[in-house]
Amino acid sequence: PSDLIVSKGEPATLNCKAEGRPTPMVEWYKDGERVETDREDPRSHRMLLPSGSLFFLRIVHGRRSKPDEGVYVCVARNYLGEAVSRNASLEVAILRDDFRQTPSDVVVAAGEPAVMECIPPRGHPEPTISWKRNNVKVNDKDERITIRGGKLMISNTRKSDAGMYVCVGTNMVGEKDSDPAELVVFERPMFVRRPVNQVVLADDTVDFQCEVQGDPTPTIRWRKEEGELPRGRFEIRAENSLRLTQVKAEDEGSYTCLSENSVGKAEASGTLQVHVPPQIVVRPRDQISAQGRTVTFLCGTKGNPPPAVFWQKEGSQVLLFPSQPPSQSGRFSVSLSGELTITDVHSEDSGYYICQAISVAGSILTKALLEVETPSDRIPPIIRQGPANQMLVPGTTAQLQCHVMGNPLPSIQWERDGQRILGNDERISLMENGTLQITALQETDSGAYTCVASSLSGETSWSGVLTVKESGGLSVPPVSEPYQLPGPPQKPVVTDVTRNSVTLTWQPNAHEGGAAVTSYIIEAFSQSAGSTWQTVADFVKLEKHTVTGLSPNTIYLFIVRALNAYGLSDPSPISEPVRTQDVSPTGQGVDHRQVQRELGEMAVQLHEPVLLTASSMKISWNVDRQSQYIQGYRLLYRPVGGSWSQQEVKAATERNAVIANLLKGTEYEIKIRPYFNEFQGMDSRPLTFRMPEEVPGAPPRAVTVATVKLSNSSSISVSWQPPPTEMQNGVIQEYKVWCLGNDSQTRYHINQTVDGNVLTTLLKGLLPGVLYQVEVAAVTSAGVGTHSQPVSVLISGGSESDENVSLAEQISDVVKQPAFIAGIGGACWVILMGFSVWIYCRRKKRKELSHYTASFAYTPAVVDIFGHVWISRPGMLGANMGNYPWLADSWPTTNLVHNGKDSVNCCTSKHDPPERYYNGKTQWCPPLPDRTYLMDGGMEDGPAPPPRGEASSPTTSYSHQSTATLTPSPRDDGHCHDIPRLHQLEQPQIAEVDCAQVGGFECGQTSLERVGSSHSSMERREQSTPNRKNSSHRRIDG
Repeated sequence: PSDLIVSKGEPATLNCKAEGRPTPMVEWYKDGERVETDREDPRSHRMLLPSGSLFFLRIVHGRRSKPDEGVYVCVARNYLGEAVSRNASLEVAILRDDFRQTPSDVVVAAGEPAVMECIPPRGHPEPTISWKRNNVKVNDKDERITIRGGKLMISNTRKSDAGMYVCVGTNMVGEKDSDPAELVVFERPMFVRRPVNQVVLADDTVDFQCEVQGDPTPTIRWRKEEGELPRGRFEIRAENSLRLTQVKAEDEGSYTCLSENSVGKAEASGTLQVHVPPQIVVRPRDQISAQGRTVTFLCGTKGNPPPAVFWQKEGSQVLLFPSQPPSQSGRFSVSLSGELTITDVHSEDSGYYICQAISVAGSILTKALLEVETPSDRIPPIIRQGPANQMLVPGTTAQLQCHVMGNPLPSIQWERDGQRILGNDERISLMENGTLQITALQETDSGAYTCVASSLSGETSWSGVLTVKESGGLSVPPVSEPYQLPGPPQKPVVTDVTRNSVTLTWQPNAHEGGAAVTSYIIEAFSQSAGSTWQTVADFVKLEKHTVTGLSPNTIYLFIVRALNAYGLSDPSPISEPVRTQDVSPTGQGVDHRQVQRELGEMAVQLHEPVLLTASSMKISWNVDRQSQYIQGYRLLYRPVGGSWSQQEVKAATERNAVIANLLKGTEYEIKIRPYFNEFQGMDSRPLTFRMPEEVPGAPPRAVTVATVKLSNSSSISVSWQPPPTEMQNGVIQEYKVWCLGNDSQTRYHINQTVDGNVLTTLLKGLLPGVLYQVEVAAVTSAGVGTHSQPVSVLISGGSESDENVSLAEQISDVVKQPAFIAGIGGACWVILMGFSVWIYCRRKKRKELSHYTASFAYTPAVVDIFGHVWISRPGMLGANMGNYPWLADSWPTTNLVHNGKDSVNCCTSKHDPPERYYNGKTQWCPPLPDRTYLMDGGMEDGPAPPPRGEASSPTTSYSHQSTATLTPSPRDDGHCHDIPRLHQLEQPQIAEVDCAQVGGFECGQTSLERVGSSHSSMERREQSTPNRKNSSHRRIDG
């Protein structure tokens, strides 16, 4: 038999074949013990086959019992003997469930090796290892994949190798799968697009691309090698590109894109080169040179890359480059730094020389003027020291010095008080050094002496005053000695030149003379300004001064003198000729295209103006983008609809300005514009503002008055012109016209207001013979302005009809006034209301007494104590009943004006008028319709009625009786105009008795008796009432 390894539960056969004669019997032994087979135990799972082999129906194997496993021996026997086979082992194969080491997750970067380890479960025979990825067996034939000792090794991982891996342990028992493990393959950042090197112009925009892929998605950042990204001018865009705006020369360098994720990082760089157009940093200055001298023009440039510099004379085709051999350039040479040098200057070298700088970024040019002096350009003479002011006594000698210098040597002439000294006076002589000597001085020699130095180049003069008079004991100041004068300053040097000014500096002389230097005097000469030296500055305290007020594009020469207490020094050496500026931007070394572009990109915004005074406004602004090419701003303003005025702000850093002398009450429009020489930028958005109004500062002009005859009316026409525009101080809304007249007793005023666009008006209703003063004033929203000067006008007298017409017109004007109409209406209303109340009261009282019907007996004649008989007309007794209209004779009359003063009194003494009483109450009695006549002329002032409150005498005399019965009137309405008609009824006979014949009576006492038995009660009331005042009587002499 041979060794067997059998799985548990599987059948197995141990072969054994023996031969012999007789046929041997075969038995099996396991581990030395006889094996029971089915022959001994039919239930046994071991069967002994006829051939002698041992057959196992199934292998029985357990953890504790292992009956089938062991070493078997086959023994064959017959009677002759036995044969023993070799040992054969029977082993049971096993494979446990648990892996001794399961693979774990692995994360690697693409391209790196990946190793996954696995130790299979225990088993017999020892299981083998294989791998599966995503349930697919790993192909170990791939040269990148190796399976060794249970390890799976992938030498160069790829993204496709990622997945779920399972370790499989296999033996004859079967297969066991481990838990899955994941292999994650990450990708390092990898550039899809890298930044590239770039070359751009200054102020351009540049983009550096950087596109990266990787797993996980990498982060990207940018850095600049040896520096920082330009602050405020870089932007990381959505696709991770880097954008730089308005690049500058300092932005040059290497820009690196850094990409990084969890498995690695990568970077890529690109360089930036900024080309800056050439610029002129040192501009050549115009020069003036004498022939034969050497002249050097500077021309400093910068740019990136550094520009090439060459020179060219304007109008010539010859180009001068640096380091040209002398054979080609001759007297002209250009250094490596760009300086042009001209040796042995000739007159034909005069002209403009152009310095040009060129590079791949652009080009620029500037130019300077060389002027070569000719003999005609020589300067006028200079008087080093001229005559000083002197005071000498008669008889002495005067020396007036005049030391001159110049080429050619100037001639000297002297003048006194503007008249040339001819030399015909023996006392006057001209010395060789130019000094004028006068001997034996006389007082007539006093005057102003002028030294005139002249040559072909011009002339110069210096004046001094000589005074000759007796000293009178006064000390005469001596003439200054030369050593007392300060030394001349050193040659002035020009440090700055503008269009209208030149700045000079100089060093003082160490010799100050007899006193300290107090100030300096600067003189200038220019052929265009004249052929003499002129003082352009004096009392200069410092050794540096800016001479202003010069003409543009003009050549000037300067000398400086020092001044101390003893006088002026000699002049300093003449400065180098200097020409004031008058050049274009191109001449100043500026690219006009760049200027226009930058000025056009500037944005200036105006703020709301601030009112300072009634005629000035403060304007402020801000600039969004400042340009290097800006000299200042131009403020443009105008009244709306008018023409523009301009105010310059000559400082680029200024942000506000004040506009003065604005018209009050005027609406203005304003805008601002940046400028650089003749180049101008964009205007700002215009603003409008209105100055506050004030009262007009001047009266209307040209006020004229003319008389006009209209419909026989005295009128005047007034015309005028508006105040001056600058004094109107706003919009004139109207004009007020005053016409004031005065006579000895009355003031006459005729005022009128007209619209602001009306310049003439007509004033009516003026009175003849009255002197009128006419004044006119303009009115704005702020009030009434200044009155014009009064203009007098006198209306001449006219006919009476004219006056009447004029008065009628005046009355008509008054009646038309609203105040008059309102007054009349109010008065009518008051009268109507009063009348209504009066009617109401009368009707009320009438109704109260309407039920009475009375018969009265009255005695018409009453005799008083003087013998007069007082006859009362009908109604006298009832005069106090005037308020009762059914009494016909009690109605008042309208033809009698009656008051207290008109009452008749027969007494000489002044007593109160009598009063009548009815029912104990005072009642008003209307006046009677007829007057009372006193027949006795001597009794005009008869005795007065009894005073109020006194009783009458009971004694009564009657002449005759009459009886009347009165009934109420059937009509209720009673009016005053009916009274006269009622009084025309019966008039009784009247008699008068002498009052003197009757005694025992007081003057004015009256006794009345009411007749009628039916009215006895009323009679008693009547007798108890006093007489009413203002009664009317008729007196007749007996």
